[in-house]
Amino acid sequence: MAVDRRQFLLGGAAAGVATAAPALTWAAAPAGPVANPRLAALLDAFVQEMLVDSPETATSLGLDNGANAGLKSRLSDASVAGRRAAVAAFESRRKRLRSIDRAALTPGDVTVYDTVDYAQGLGAEGGNFSYGLDYANPYVVSQQNGAALTGPEFLNSQHGIAVKADADAYLARLEGLATVLDQETGRIQADAAAGVSPPDFILANALGQLKGMRAVAAADTRLVGSVAERARARGIAGDYAGSATALVNEKVYPALDRQIAGLSALQAGASGDAGVWRLPDGEAYYAWGLRLGTTTERTADDIHQMGLDQGAAIDAQMDAVLKSQGYSQGTVGERMSALTRDPKFLYPNTDAGRADLIAYLNGRIAAIRPLMSKLSKLDLKAEVEVRPVPKEIEAGAALGYMNFAALDGSRPAIYYVNLQDTGNWPRYTLASLTMHEAIPGHAWQGAYLAERRDRVPAIASLMGFNAFVEGWALYAEQMADEAGLYDDDPMGRLGYFQALRFRAARLVVDTGLHHKRWSREKTIDWMTAATGRSKGAITSEVDRYCASPGQACGYKVGHTEIVRLRDAAKATLGPKFDIRDFNDAVVATGGVPITVLASVIDRYVAAARGA
Repeated sequence: MAVDRRQFLLGGAAAGVATAAPALTWAAAPAGPVANPRLAALLDAFVQEMLVDSPETATSLGLDNGANAGLKSRLSDASVAGRRAAVAAFESRRKRLRSIDRAALTPGDVTVYDTVDYAQGLGAEGGNFSYGLDYANPYVVSQQNGAALTGPEFLNSQHGIAVKADADAYLARLEGLATVLDQETGRIQADAAAGVSPPDFILANALGQLKGMRAVAAADTRLVGSVAERARARGIAGDYAGSATALVNEKVYPALDRQIAGLSALQAGASGDAGVWRLPDGEAYYAWGLRLGTTTERTADDIHQMGLDQGAAIDAQMDAVLKSQGYSQGTVGERMSALTRDPKFLYPNTDAGRADLIAYLNGRIAAIRPLMSKLSKLDLKAEVEVRPVPKEIEAGAALGYMNFAALDGSRPAIYYVNLQDTGNWPRYTLASLTMHEAIPGHAWQGAYLAERRDRVPAIASLMGFNAFVEGWALYAEQMADEAGLYDDDPMGRLGYFQALRFRAARLVVDTGLHHKRWSREKTIDWMTAATGRSKGAITSEVDRYCASPGQACGYKVGHTEIVRLRDAAKATLGPKFDIRDFNDAVVATGGVPITVLASVIDRYVAAARGA
């Protein structure tokens, strides 16, 4: 999966460690300091507004210090009023941005202008619906989102504790977590009154997770252990274990009880229908979700057909590799299903097996680093740490995802892999996953934002466009193959093709669920047969698509557009084409809508032709 699961159009999209920045090797770089003084001042104001509205983003980026130190004690407003304020902020920023004469801007400033305008416009458009906003999640709480799930891990891995003020800020946020839980419960009830509630299987999963959390004694939770252990390690005086335990018992758990009761009240009337078509204005909401997820104007029918066509083409590539390895009987999906269950490709579902799997992932990161000189001239450090998904959220979490590092270098990028069942991860699938999440994927693209900060407008670190971020990461999987990672590993190449096939299948099933009104059961069966992945893994994936309509389409749509632009640039430039310059041109945008990327590459091509 993508980066931090809270990411929308701003926040959670920056990474890296600040370093000195050498000059790019191609002219007319699209990123960099904004030339127009009025635009620069306005964007600086936007950045500050965004950080104040999302203190978690300030912490994730390492920007909750100095004048913003007070943000480290706060959490975002998750109430109905807070949602209205977020929509109004999108509308306000777009109106103020459009007071600037776009025609008078430099080409680089136009890219920044168009990028910010697109983001604010999409956010404002989300205000046309009474429900959902971040990532087009229609449900305030599901098996993959909600403060009870994301809050503890955020406090543990992103809220740094170096001095007493940091530990005190942790306690303030812990108390604030109770407020956010109640705010979410209020929105759950308001949405339900308007006819918006999760399907029965999402409710069951979410409630199972919340009740499991509630069953843990407060003193034994990571909410308590995290602050107590880190304060003690830093020699910070104070009874943080006692204070945190009291807050969990007296504030957080009562609020969690109220949220459990609020969700439980929805079960009696819950439907088994999986798609958002059943919600008020559901078809229009899904069309918006696709625009949000792909940053294109592609229709659901177009995306569905793209998935079918690309899936058939990838099947042919997989068939050739399978036959070369002696697997020739049955459909591609049937052969992959058999391989998925083959014990020789699986790690034991034990602590030792999980440790071996993590070690293999680290080995793949080490293996790709020497090959990066074939793919980029940037020489980024892109530090990354591999961790298993925390046990308390693994039941509903994605199979793999990345939290980008802090801009100030206080925390590396963290690549999470869900090891609830190692049977979901045959060894041959792991290299491609690692290229996607780590290098040259998310960690590399995110590291540019930090390690080349003098070339990227600050606002680029606060905006994350799903199709760009995920399209780049899927393109990174392709680049690893092109750089030679699988030259002596045909099964690893098969895993790469399966990953591509998996993303093509997402186009079919996401649109199937939400546009063509497929049932959950049909979707799981179709995707399991098409990809050969385990039914358990596919069930988790499909449930994710039910809770985040449109997001899963961004991967293959973004990848397809990046490859199309590369092919066009190569055809135009001929011998002047250098894959490293193209890749760096894409990364150097800092992240843009797919509709904006084409103009950036046009300028790169023009500069390269004149060189």
